[in-house]
Formats: sequence, C-alpha cells, structure tokens
Amino acid sequence: MARRRRPERRKVTPDPVYSDTVIAKFINYVMLDGKRSVARKMVYGALDSIKEQTGQEGIEVFRSALSNVKPSLEVKSRRIGGATYQVPIEVRPDRRVMLAMHWLIDFARSRPEHTFAQRLAAELILASKNEGPSIKKREDTHRMADANKAFAHCRW
Repeated sequence: MARRRRPERRKVTPDPVYSDTVIAKFINYVMLDGKRSVARKMVYGALDSIKEQTGQEGIEVFRSALSNVKPSLEVKSRRIGGATYQVPIEVRPDRRVMLAMHWLIDFARSRPEHTFAQRLAAELILASKNEGPSIKKREDTHRMADANKAFAHCRW
C-alpha cells in the first residue's frame, strides 16, 4: 500500500459510437478475456435492440436504468469488541456506478434469452421501468441498511 500519495485515477477514453465515458466503462465491465471488440458488439447490439423494442433511444434507456439501479446506502461489517455489526454507510459516487453496472451485467448473464445482447437489452428495459432483479437487489441493499440503522454510530 502506498504511503506517500494516492495514485492518480486513469482517464477512460470515450467510446467511438456515442462518445460517452460511461458507455466505455460499461463495455470494459462486460469485456471478458480482453476481447473489447466482442464486448462492444454486444453492448451496441443491446442498445440497438432497445431502440427497436421501445422506440426510445438506447442510450437514454441505459442512463435511466443505471440511475435507477444505483444504491445510495450499503452495509459494511465492523468488528467491535468481539461482535461483528453490519454498519450502514453511504456509497461513494464512483462505487455507486460500479455496483449498478455489475448488478446489471450479472443479472443479464443469468437471464434465459439466447444472446447476451438480448439479455442485456431486456435487463436494461426492466431496470429503466424500476422493475427486475437488479432493482430488487438495490432495494434489498437499502432494506439491510435501514434494518441496521441502530449501528450507524459505529462507523468511522
């Protein structure tokens, strides 16, 4: 662990189609084994599929789905005097985005559709309507934080 200073964060270059850094980051999370072109095809295919199914722009549905899935609270384990407490903490903005993207991708991968682009499109459409398993995951996370509000004084 560095003692002198924090390393600077790398800049993510925007994706070539939408010129958006959030989409580029999402493509990086979807990517497996370094195959970025395959991940791009899947994400762009999902956004095109969303446009065909809903009639709305795919990137707008993506943005609304991402903002709906972002958690604001989570619990973190703290060990105090031999007991472990689930302490609710506020989620940092960069971690919110990361958690939302991971949840969307994980639940899209577990869907029954044939191609990943179809799975991702279906998951994004549901999340933009405040439905689906990724929204349920956010609600469960918030519910856990609310249930453990009594231990909020244990954070530091």
